[in-house]
Amino acid sequence: MVNRRSREEKVLRSEEDLNRAMEAYADMVRRICFLHLKNKFDTEDVFQNVYMKYLLYEKGFDSAEHERAWFARVAINACTDHLRLLSRRKWVPLDVIEEESRILDDTSSEVLEAVLSLPEKYRNVIYLYYYEEYPAVEIARILGRKENTVYSWLSRARELLRERIGGEWA
Repeated sequence: MVNRRSREEKVLRSEEDLNRAMEAYADMVRRICFLHLKNKFDTEDVFQNVYMKYLLYEKGFDSAEHERAWFARVAINACTDHLRLLSRRKWVPLDVIEEESRILDDTSSEVLEAVLSLPEKYRNVIYLYYYEEYPAVEIARILGRKENTVYSWLSRARELLRERIGGEWA
């Protein structure tokens, strides 16, 4: 007979593990969340959910890179889930709209706005490639896609960015 733990019996990771993970990956998780959600309030909500999932995640990691990739994938999935829930909401508070526009006006350039306007699949590969400096092979593993698909998405995303803002996108 298999001994299965109930939800109440799950063992949480240690405070030291959480602190180490926060120090190592918090900035990346926040950037991924803001890139997808475009608002600091939802970003913080999803950020907390990602770290709650980490606390409850019972498996280990093969390496620091494996753990980093896990955080990137879980953050992207959590944002997608959050956006799916928000799509059912019919209204947005005025203070949130005002805050979002102020954040974008104060901290974003034309490039960031162009990246944020890309379709999700292109936004993900551009972010992981240019901001987190993952190679395409690793991005393919993180996103669960074929390597050639990632190369195609990078190429298409660069072309869209070239059309929107001009300039060179290597």
